[in-house]
Amino acid sequence: MALIYFEREGKTLSVNSGQNLRKLAQANGVNLFRGIRKIFNCHGLGLCTACVVEVFANRPMDLNPRTGMEEKKLEGYSNPNLRLACQVQVHGSVRVKSQPVEFMAAQPNSVSPPLVSGNGI
Repeated sequence: MALIYFEREGKTLSVNSGQNLRKLAQANGVNLFRGIRKIFNCHGLGLCTACVVEVFANRPMDLNPRTGMEEKKLEGYSNPNLRLACQVQVHGSVRVKSQPVEFMAAQPNSVSPPLVSGNGI
C-alpha cells in the first residue's frame, strides 16, 4: 500500500503499488488539467504535457523512472520532480502538486508570435 497526498486539493489516497497516477487522480476527483486541456489532451498516451505534475518521493523506488516520452516532453526544465501523471506508476508514498506553477509559466521551447506593425507587415 502507498499513500498519495495531493497538495493543492488536500486529498490523501491509499492505493496499491504500481497504479497509474493520472488514472488515480481522475477516479478521485483531482483535476490535473487547466482550461481547454480538460477536453483536448492525449488521454494518457504521454503525447502532450496536459497532465504535468510535480511529484515528491522520499525514495527513488517510490516511483517508476521517467519514461523516454517524459524525458522528451520535459526537456529543458531543471526541476527533476516534474512528471507526466499519465506515465507515473506509484510504488510508495508520494506528495503531488497538480498544475505546478513552474511549468505553467513559460514553456521552454515555445516561440512567441511575430510582432505585427500597424500596416500588417
